[in-house]
Amino acid sequence: MNLIYFNGEYVNDKIAIDPNDRGYQFGDGIYEVVRVYNGMLFTAREHFERLVRSAAEIQIKLELTVDDYIEICQHLITENQVTDGLIYVQVTRGNALRNHIFPESFKPVTLIYSYDSARPVEGMDKGVKVITLEDIRWLRCDIKSLNLLGNVLAKQQAHVGQAVEAIQVRDGIVTEGASSNVFIIKNGTIYTHPANHLILNGITRIVIKRCAEELNIPFVEKTFTPEELYDADEVIISSTSLEVTPVTQIDDQTVEIGPVTRQLQQAFKEKIYPAS
Repeated sequence: MNLIYFNGEYVNDKIAIDPNDRGYQFGDGIYEVVRVYNGMLFTAREHFERLVRSAAEIQIKLELTVDDYIEICQHLITENQVTDGLIYVQVTRGNALRNHIFPESFKPVTLIYSYDSARPVEGMDKGVKVITLEDIRWLRCDIKSLNLLGNVLAKQQAHVGQAVEAIQVRDGIVTEGASSNVFIIKNGTIYTHPANHLILNGITRIVIKRCAEELNIPFVEKTFTPEELYDADEVIISSTSLEVTPVTQIDDQTVEIGPVTRQLQQAFKEKIYPAS
């Protein structure tokens, strides 16, 4: 088994989760997933700054700093010889007898591990199918919490429909995918939902925004409807694992992969592999 980090120690054995862990019982915790390219972390600081924000929003005081997380992750990458992969980081409120109310004092439980994961080259090249469905999640999607049942149900429905992602719609507005952000391109302008409590401000979303600015492509954070989604010239979904993936089918309707998508993919790749 690969080396993992658990509660201040590096271990090679399987870990034991206390049955009273509030993450296990309530989903009372937060997480991050960080990309590894060529053995190096990508946008790690942004990910862990978001972890700190999520922790503060649910009143968990982290025991590690952003730099601590980066150091631990890089150590795991080296020891586990990860070239292209992902790092999973999870922090729960800790162990306490089951009670919805926070324990008076608690020690967070921290788990970090790495695994191999290739870049999604085929999907980025050929595009993917998505479906649309109602957004049934809670109203604090900006917190990257362990409460993912709504996302899981949406993702499963997409899987049953032989799709990669489920694009969610709340009150007539497209929000985001079950595990991705959503962008449409119309007349050369990129549109995506504003980064408020209804979506997670994805780190890849942030990088795409930077790429668009550098390419002088208009980037507008504005809501759009399912009708505008269907009518878009190009559609993209993005995440740490998907990078910049074009959508070629929404429900029963086809979409073309266009020039803006290809420009963003190239610009994103240059962020991953900067010229030496």
